[in-house]
Amino acid sequence: MTWDIALILGLDGLANGAIYLLAGLGLVLVFSVTRVIFIPFGDISAFAALTLAAYQTGRVPPTIALVLVLAAAALIVEIGSLARRKEFAKVPKAVVLWGIWPSAFCLIGWFATRSDVPPAIHIIASVLLVTPLAPLMARVVYQPIANASVLVLLIISLALHYLLSGLGLLFFGPEGFRTDPLTNGVFAFGDGFVVSGQILLMVIAAAVLSALFFLAFERTLTGKALRATAVNRVGARLVGIRPANTAFFAYGCASVLAGLIGILIGPMITVYYDSGFIIGLKAFVAAIVGGLISYPLTALGAIAVGLVESFASFWSGALKDVVVFSMLIPALLLRSILSRTPEEEAEEADK
Repeated sequence: MTWDIALILGLDGLANGAIYLLAGLGLVLVFSVTRVIFIPFGDISAFAALTLAAYQTGRVPPTIALVLVLAAAALIVEIGSLARRKEFAKVPKAVVLWGIWPSAFCLIGWFATRSDVPPAIHIIASVLLVTPLAPLMARVVYQPIANASVLVLLIISLALHYLLSGLGLLFFGPEGFRTDPLTNGVFAFGDGFVVSGQILLMVIAAAVLSALFFLAFERTLTGKALRATAVNRVGARLVGIRPANTAFFAYGCASVLAGLIGILIGPMITVYYDSGFIIGLKAFVAAIVGGLISYPLTALGAIAVGLVESFASFWSGALKDVVVFSMLIPALLLRSILSRTPEEEAEEADK
């Protein structure tokens, strides 16, 4: 391996790591606030890429129908819950939140199908269309069992992924699509070293979004509420923070991140209805490195996953996924060694 090849592989690994970084941040955000390992995150990314492909091929995105179906289900569940508690005064608010809000995004998505709409509107509409998906699924599936164990929530997440895969096959079909490049620029560095503008865009987008993510958590009241819920749900409730509201916002942020990931990866790979699963799994490896709680460690884990995948694909393309998922073993062993169980803490206190 020459230095030129190593540099190319390193840059490709950084681009992959940028995608896993955004996905890992979404997974950690949802888990820290709700205790849900949100496996369908990758499916939403794939739906965003397929939605943009539908726009670019002149078709009405099937995502509109998918969102409307989920909105109807969420509205029925919410009204049923309010009726059982006899809180009929909250029904208009529920209609706005679970019916009108997703329908407004669908209306924007339908408007974007016009032939005179610029490509930038297609990108915005694609992200907007997938934004309600995670909150709607959370209301229908996760909120009724919010107090269940992490294992039960994980099983539900797996079931929801397979359900979304089936819906993706139904709405989008088995064909794969690759979207148009977001930029056709090519940049030359040094002595003949050429970098695609698409790769630079992925890295820059990940850096900018991560910085905005950090600022939102450190400087905004909503971000502080999310952090408080992640640290102590009971304490957050005692100071007036509703975990259901913070969970709704966390799922919404995760959907936006997933949508942006789909837009970024669409020009790089052929996306199928089930392509998001492998992206979510690799992001999960990065999140495990961070213990599903640390954003900086998740970022480092994402970069490591991207670099390992890139160099492993050079040595053996067939085994690159095996090498990446093998990173879970040392990460889990290290976590097991460094963590202390309640029994160990009690023994230490008795000494």
